[in-house]
Amino acid sequence: MVTKDQRRRQLARDKFERQHERRVQAHRKTVRRNAVVAAVLAVVLAAGATAWAAGAFGPDAKKDDAASADASPTPAEPSKAPDPCAKPAEGSPGTEQWKKEPAVTVDTAAKYTLALQTTCGDIALDLDAKNAPHTVNSFAFLAGKGYFDHTKCHRLTTSGIYVLQCGDPTGQGTGGPGYTIPDENLKAKEIAGGTYPAGTVAMANTGQAHTGGSQFFLVYKDSPLPPNYTPFGTISAAGMKVLDKISAAGESTGGGDGAPNATVVINKATVGKS
Repeated sequence: MVTKDQRRRQLARDKFERQHERRVQAHRKTVRRNAVVAAVLAVVLAAGATAWAAGAFGPDAKKDDAASADASPTPAEPSKAPDPCAKPAEGSPGTEQWKKEPAVTVDTAAKYTLALQTTCGDIALDLDAKNAPHTVNSFAFLAGKGYFDHTKCHRLTTSGIYVLQCGDPTGQGTGGPGYTIPDENLKAKEIAGGTYPAGTVAMANTGQAHTGGSQFFLVYKDSPLPPNYTPFGTISAAGMKVLDKISAAGESTGGGDGAPNATVVINKATVGKS
């Protein structure tokens, strides 16, 4: 015969088990929700990554990251403004490939700059060799080989995130130098809050760790992005004005992510040291 005390204990156990089950279910829902959010984010970057990355900033992807759908404004109609840029200099992008990352020879105590002479105006970048030595070293190597010369900046994002992506000789968002470099400087305080501030230059990737190659993006307005893309320098004030001119011309799809309407070609890229 079950006593009142035993019955009370049984009811308490049943109550505990129900509460535990509810907590387990709640946890599973949270995990699923977070997984969905992470997947969406990855797609906004891997498409970004493939898009952004290569595309996100990586070997193209088409539609990458809005890091936050809520922040994305309604897409605008394609711009009808005239092309604000000059004709490209004569020449074609190179096709050379390398099997491995060049040996790191940059002086992490020195100051390096990257000068992009583009059809839309000069964009000067101050590079952070101290915190991103592999990245700066790779850029110095590739620029010295003329790798960026005559290459088109193939992607402009004007909704959700605000970047111009360059560095792919194919002009399609799928190219690279044949090697990859490690991610660096991802704990930089500037990007710790999930925003890449205007004036940042960062590496594109495929959405996976350590998949950066030659593609990079120039942030012309604060952009909500997870800290997955190596920030390796800052853009000069004069360079920001060039980016404003490019962004004002819009992108080709009218959906906020496509080829820039402006003909943005890097005629010459030069890394300097001081």
